[in-house]
Amino acid sequence: MESYERYGPAVRRKCERMLRSPEDAEDVVQSLFVDLLSRGRTDVDLPYLYRAATNRCLNIMRDTQRRLRLLEREHHAAPEPRAMIDDRVAGLNLLARIVERLDAQTAEVLVYRFLDEMELEEIAGLTGVSRKTVSKRLKKIEAMAERLGEKDGGAR
Repeated sequence: MESYERYGPAVRRKCERMLRSPEDAEDVVQSLFVDLLSRGRTDVDLPYLYRAATNRCLNIMRDTQRRLRLLEREHHAAPEPRAMIDDRVAGLNLLARIVERLDAQTAEVLVYRFLDEMELEEIAGLTGVSRKTVSKRLKKIEAMAERLGEKDGGAR
């Protein structure tokens, strides 16, 4: 598939940045392209693939957080949070907790801004909304991050 050869590496890098796991990123990219092939979609461009991969990665992040909560609820020893070891992972942990509380469009803006480090204009163009809407969604994200940080006693 030409689009896989052309865009696969870029989409994989994006997924790795989000998931911090080369194996999980590869799984996301493979499943994305398999789904596209099974539907006969070969005419996809990079923005479409980025959005599709972002949504799949967000789902994995949400599922991971839910599994951890279920383990804790069942009184099993939850995996040791790596956030204590690595500051960057602590930030990603906060992002994952924020993502699970946001609607899909706002979560997508979060990923583009904080993981892909895109400018507001780029996000607006990619998502098809105005720059002002992107700005409002970012303010919503910041407010939620503050609430979650206060809830954790100021921890990231």
